[in-house]
Amino acid sequence: MFVRQKINRSGSVSVQIVQKVGRINRVVRTIGCSTDPVELGELQRQAEYEKDRIYGPTLFDPRPVEDLKNVTNDCIRVIGPDIVFSELYARIGFDVIGEPLLKALAISRLTHPGSKLKLSEYLSVTGRDSISVYSIYRFLDKISGRYKSQIEHLSFAYTKRILNGEIGIVFYDMTTIYFESSQPDELRIPGFSKEGKHHLPQIFLGLLVGCNGYPIGYDIFEGNIFEGHTLIPILERFEKQFSIGHPIVVADAGLLSKSNIEELTKRKYKFILGARVKNEGAKVVHVVQGREWANGDMVEYLKPDGSRLIIEYTESRAKKDEFNRTRGIRKLEKQVNTGKLTKSNLNNRGYNKYLKLEGDISISIDYQKYDNDRKWDGIKGYVTNTDLARELVVTRYRDLWQIEKAFRISKTDLQIRPVYHRRRDRIESHICISFMAYLMYKELERLLYVNNLTISVEKAIEQINKIYEIIIPGDDGSQSSFRPHNNPLQQKIIELISSS
Repeated sequence: MFVRQKINRSGSVSVQIVQKVGRINRVVRTIGCSTDPVELGELQRQAEYEKDRIYGPTLFDPRPVEDLKNVTNDCIRVIGPDIVFSELYARIGFDVIGEPLLKALAISRLTHPGSKLKLSEYLSVTGRDSISVYSIYRFLDKISGRYKSQIEHLSFAYTKRILNGEIGIVFYDMTTIYFESSQPDELRIPGFSKEGKHHLPQIFLGLLVGCNGYPIGYDIFEGNIFEGHTLIPILERFEKQFSIGHPIVVADAGLLSKSNIEELTKRKYKFILGARVKNEGAKVVHVVQGREWANGDMVEYLKPDGSRLIIEYTESRAKKDEFNRTRGIRKLEKQVNTGKLTKSNLNNRGYNKYLKLEGDISISIDYQKYDNDRKWDGIKGYVTNTDLARELVVTRYRDLWQIEKAFRISKTDLQIRPVYHRRRDRIESHICISFMAYLMYKELERLLYVNNLTISVEKAIEQINKIYEIIIPGDDGSQSSFRPHNNPLQQKIIELISSS
């Protein structure tokens, strides 16, 4: 790795960081160009600094061992997150906000996820001044009010750029986020929890993404809201905020309701929604149960409102449905036979629908209902008002797994929950920071993919967290620094981030 000055045809001189690969010199980064000798000298110094900061020194530190006598383990700092994610943070455009603590919060959510106390750990391992948790909380108070709108616009501009300026289809889904608290309020309300935390206060998080899971926007709702009541408000807000026009909206059956379809149609949206085929009326039930299904079969039915109901059968889904029903009935049988299931335990959720009460205390299993459900194994329905071919409708709906992946990343890798905040502005700030981190996660994922680096984002972050700098204190109070060599994988990650 070396720095060179190259004379251009225009007469200007470009200062470049160059890596020799075999017999070929590959330009890794162009620092700048000028015709002014003073500016060229400054660009040369900047290039030398960037070369050592990003890629490490070309030779091991030649200083005698006695010069390192003041070095302790406390002198080792992690600099990988700052090198890599500061670049991604700037690439998305977040650096224009100009708040160092906001950047530290977003990066630490990727590299040291958890509570705000983890930010102090991140600042410590990267050798920065420690910041009290109270200072962090005070800063959170102004993120949602002062920066949220700007962050949303920067995020949308990034996604639109990645998708080549086209937002032709959007995917919407919701998840619940619970709180480690027993005190509900007007926002944090116990409700049906998708994580099984029914006793804890929660909120709903609605997420809108484009193709390949690139985020468009999000919103939060009260913990007991009906999912179907969130789709139109969030589309309406983003239509006004970002002028996204009327893309095709894809959502699961939880968002399917007569009012939603009427509103989507009224607002001239095209949609693909998951359908509850059993609820589509006797004529559809007759279609499903009155024929023999083969793998991949599709039947189309025109609904009275002009939309199309597409019914699909797959063997893989049939096997999964059969497995789940059998497992559910075996569990019920065990509970009934051992007397562990009482009237007070009963509800109509899941496989409890197969139970029936006889008299005051007798509980048994309705095997007739169980056998009737077998006729629906492998059946999946889709409602759409598009003119897309039925196969493409199914394909687009299946792309909803991207938003499920986004929720998984947010909940596991970024540890967005549980949330420990109580005030609404801090809750919104916490979600906003996690949204920023998810954007950087997606950008790193994209760069790994387009550069054919076949490692997961998690593995890349693990390597990034192992890029160190050693601070060498002098006897006179001065300091110098030294960077050990990057391993080949770390070097590759830094190069693809810097050169893309």
